[in-house]
Amino acid sequence: MGQPTRHFFVCTNERPPGGKPSCGARGAAVLQRLREGLAAHPELWGTTSVTASGCLGPCFDGPTVVVYPEAVWYARVGPSEAAEIVEHHLVGGAPVERLRYRWPDDG
Repeated sequence: MGQPTRHFFVCTNERPPGGKPSCGARGAAVLQRLREGLAAHPELWGTTSVTASGCLGPCFDGPTVVVYPEAVWYARVGPSEAAEIVEHHLVGGAPVERLRYRWPDDG
């Protein structure tokens, strides 16, 4: 097994109540679904990683998932969206366009 060629990072950051939103438990559920998807595909174990991460940035639109090296960002991911990401992106290699996060314009 070598270095992974695709890496899924899932925000599981938890903040105290009353402040800026965080992905927390919802992100943890997404992380679990992606890990289960990877576990069901041993042919991907040497090339794909799924990792919990701290804050990825778009807190008001979480849970957030980012996939590298493609730099594909997903937002508002729940368990059903995670299942779709498993099927199409993790296993099939094609991003789920309808779930992609679109960064707000700076100008």
